[in-house]
Amino acid sequence: MPTIRLETEIAAGPERCFDLARDIDAHVRSTSNTRERAVGSRTSGLLGLGDEVTWEARHFGVTQRLTARITRFERPRLFEDVQVRGPFAELSHVHEFEPIPSKTLMKDTFTFRSPLGPLGALVEAVPER
Repeated sequence: MPTIRLETEIAAGPERCFDLARDIDAHVRSTSNTRERAVGSRTSGLLGLGDEVTWEARHFGVTQRLTARITRFERPRLFEDVQVRGPFAELSHVHEFEPIPSKTLMKDTFTFRSPLGPLGALVEAVPER
């Protein structure tokens, strides 16, 4: 399955970064360009183990919904959300928070399997740039 990894240094402690990453209201504010919003299950506040949230956003001119569940939760080190309903055949997002001198290194790892069977497999086969 394809994997996307991102690393971001943040001038804040791991606890603050962890809580902001699981804050529905902060997420909505940070995605104003796609007008992403929580529309089902939890719609505000901090997500915890077992919580589900349904996101609605417009991407490529199409309104889409994705429901994710928090399946791992080790505050303030990591949490994982997994798609339970949505456009991907499978999707997992691991959020990790590593303290570094006067900052936090946030690591995001997205692992997914495209929808559409063989057509999706062709998209996955395109090399990374």
